Formats: sequence, C-alpha cells, structure tokens
Amino acid sequence: MTETLTAPPTADQLFEKLELAIHEHQLAPGTKLGEDDIAEIYGVSRTTVRAAFQSLSHQRLIEHKRNRGAFVAQPTVQDAREVFEARALLEPRTAYSAAQRATPDDIIKLQAHIDAEHTALHAGQHGHALYLSGQFHIEIARIADQATIAAFITQLISRSSLIIALYWQRRAAMCESHAHDALIAALANHDGARAEELMKNHLLDLVTSLDLRNKTSAPLSLKDALSRAPR
Repeated sequence: MTETLTAPPTADQLFEKLELAIHEHQLAPGTKLGEDDIAEIYGVSRTTVRAAFQSLSHQRLIEHKRNRGAFVAQPTVQDAREVFEARALLEPRTAYSAAQRATPDDIIKLQAHIDAEHTALHAGQHGHALYLSGQFHIEIARIADQATIAAFITQLISRSSLIIALYWQRRAAMCESHAHDALIAALANHDGARAEELMKNHLLDLVTSLDLRNKTSAPLSLKDALSRAPR
C-alpha cells in the first residue's frame, strides 16, 4: 500500500490554520509565535511563516515586538471598549438591513451555524462554538449586502475573539443565551426593527459578560497549544 504524502501548507493555508487556532482560543493572547517552531510544527519554510505572519498582523491578530518576535495580540481594556462600541454602532443597523434582504436559503445557512454552535457546546468545544458564533454575525453582515461595512464587522469580530479570550467572565452565558435564535426569527419574518433591537441587546449582553480590567494570559507553550489544533 502506497503512503499518501500530504503537501505542506501554503502561506495562505498556514494563515488560515493559525487564524482559526487564535479564534478558537487554542493560541491564547500573549503566546509567542516563534518562526522556527511554526516552521517545524507545520513542515514549512520560514519564508512561508513570515508571509502568514504578515497576514495575521494585517488582521491585528498578532503583534511584533522589537527584538522579541511575534506574539498573539493582547487587546487592552481600551481596545475592548472601542471594538464593542464600534460593533454597537454597525451591527444593529446591519441586522435591520439583513432582515429586509434575507432569503429562505440565508435562513437555512444561519440555522446551520446555530446547530453547529450547539453541537460544539454540547461537546465541550467552547472555543469552536465561539468561532461559529462570530461567523454567525459575519453571515448577517453578508446578507445585508453592504460589502464595506461587512469588511469592518469581520475585522471587529476577529479582534473580539482575542478580547473574549482575555476578559470573558461569564462563560455560562453562552449556554443560556437564545439571542441568535431570536435573531433568526426576526430575519425570517423580515422584521428589521426587531432584528435591530435584538442585535443591540445581544451586544450589550456580550459587553456585560466581560470583566474589563487589565489582564494578561498565561499561555501554554506553542507546541502544546498547537498539538490540539488540526494540521
């Protein structure tokens, strides 16, 4: 039997793998991302690693510190407040627009996000559930058909994953919240005003679940963290 060799990831594929590991909290804020370590773990060149790092830096998911290298970003309390204030300005109105445009296929796709999120929660995969929750919000922005605003929201949600990793104090709230189910109902009924209000309240609930005091994380070693991530 011939063994199938898997090709090493491209820079774009490596970016996607590391991005997902950050969003799912496998790589905690503050984790040092050594070029040599990443190259060894994924079987790629340092040139590929640097290209992936450049994309992650553009998304503000990692930061480069002089003479120290690359680290998963650690948003400050001020960063957290600014990100959620921006989301509160953009997302409720985007939900209103999405309700005007949502098709039956859009509702099916949103429901699939929720079903997958619930499955992840029941399996104890909280990081993956949070990632899916963020994708749900991005999908609403897509349905609204406002490309420029959707791009802003995508980046804000990306940064929110780091904020939640550092400051979230009420993890049980995820299991208690039915905000996404209610949003789907409003979108399916083309009730823009209801969708807007639900989104506003949902984001407020997210903010109140944060403990906005300056914190730093205590990350695992890079190899230990990525040993749980898909290659």
